[in-house]
Amino acid sequence: MWTRLSRIFKHRWKSDDAARRAIPPALLDKLAAQVAQSEAGHSGEIRIYVEAGLPLSYLWQPDSMAHITRERALALFGKLRVWDTAQNNGVLIYLLLAEHRIEIVADRGLNERVTADTWPRLVAGMSTSFKAGAYEAGLTQAVQQVTALLQQHFALRAGQSNPNELPDTPVLN
Repeated sequence: MWTRLSRIFKHRWKSDDAARRAIPPALLDKLAAQVAQSEAGHSGEIRIYVEAGLPLSYLWQPDSMAHITRERALALFGKLRVWDTAQNNGVLIYLLLAEHRIEIVADRGLNERVTADTWPRLVAGMSTSFKAGAYEAGLTQAVQQVTALLQQHFALRAGQSNPNELPDTPVLN
C-alpha cells in the first residue's frame, strides 16, 4: 500500500509541463529532424513518446515499476498505431521521466530479425544518460541505435518508394 501511495505522489508531483521542460521546442524539432533523416534510409517508422508521469490507473497496480512501464509502452505502441506499418517494422521509444525509465517496443517485423537481448542491451546503454537528465543525448542515442538496426534489416533499395506512415515529431505528455 505504501509503495503505491509513494508512486502516486512521485508521479503526480511531476507537473503537466515537465515533459515540455525536459524536451524544449528546439530539441523537439531536432528529434523530429533526426527521425525524418533516419526514415529516409529505411522503410521503418520511429515514434518517440515522452511522458512526465503515469496515469493513475497504472500507479495502483501492484506490479513492479519495470512491468508497469513496459505495459504502458505496449499500450502506447497500440494507441499511436506504431504496429500499423506496411512492413510491421515500427519502433516506439518511450521515456518515463518520473522513473527515468526507457522502453523500446518494436513490431514483429523487426523483432523477428534481432536477438532477444537486443532491446534490453540498448536500453541499458541509454539509461545512464536519462538518469543524469541528459535527455537529448539519450534520445539521440536511441534514435541512432534503432536507425542502425532498421537500416541493417530494412534498408531502402535504389528507387524504392518510402511513404511516411507515422508522424516524425515526438509526443510529449
